[in-house]
Amino acid sequence: MTAVTTPSKTMESKEERSLAGAAAANKRAAVILFIIACAGAVLTLVPFYLMLAMSLKTSSEIAENPWALPHAAQWINYARTWKIEGTDVTFAAFFKNTLTIAVLTTLGTTLSSALVAFGFARLRFPGRDRLFVLLLSTMMLPGIVTMIPSYIGFRYLSWIDTLYPLIVPSFFAGAFNVFLLRQFFMTLPRELDEAALIDGASYFQIFWRVLLPLTKPALVTVGLFAFIGSWKDLMGPLIYLNSTQHQTLELGLRTFQTIRGTEWNLLMAGSVIVLIPLLILFFVGQRYFVQGIVMSGLKD
Repeated sequence: MTAVTTPSKTMESKEERSLAGAAAANKRAAVILFIIACAGAVLTLVPFYLMLAMSLKTSSEIAENPWALPHAAQWINYARTWKIEGTDVTFAAFFKNTLTIAVLTTLGTTLSSALVAFGFARLRFPGRDRLFVLLLSTMMLPGIVTMIPSYIGFRYLSWIDTLYPLIVPSFFAGAFNVFLLRQFFMTLPRELDEAALIDGASYFQIFWRVLLPLTKPALVTVGLFAFIGSWKDLMGPLIYLNSTQHQTLELGLRTFQTIRGTEWNLLMAGSVIVLIPLLILFFVGQRYFVQGIVMSGLKD
């Protein structure tokens, strides 16, 4: 007997073939994207490998082949870098100064930005939106424009060659951080504010006890930005710090290169010392970092 093919069965077979073809195309695209991502990751990690490998070699090994693995890991390079031989310069002092600046800057940035963002997101007052636009417009002002006036102001306060110019400005909220936290505050339901007001809470109590604990992802994001920016800052210390005992790690690397010349193994060891805290901080806080960035853009 001859099998009879109905139109419905023909249509179903065509749909199955099209779905199978689409699935195969998606798999091919996923494989291609994975290969591209792996290649990009390898290219990104090459400088880190070179820096770590050179930090564990002798000068002669670097001259012979900087790309090869070290014959015997020279961990002594890190000790020689931490306390520069024949000088009073130490990476321990640079590390202490940098950590002090980074921690206080992170604290000041998160607290001040959160407080200002709360005002723009939850309070109603005349000219609020225009003032917020004015705040955002400061992001278009290049830092080079305010560099000389800031230096003159800090010199008038006798703050040159101190850590104050690198710490105190962080307690006055920046536009980008305020914008990020404001967007996050606006995703929180206003019923929380109303319920707290009915219970007799003040606006500061609403901010501190009700809303701030809910903004942990955004606060961690702002804190990471502030800490990394402060840790890697070179221009600020270069302008305001003169004496060696007040220098930060980034500026200390330049001082170290001036003292020791082109001892690349020691210079790379110093670079690894600068980089390790940032890597640890990023891996610890990356979940909150991604969550804060995503959730801060949910509502206009």
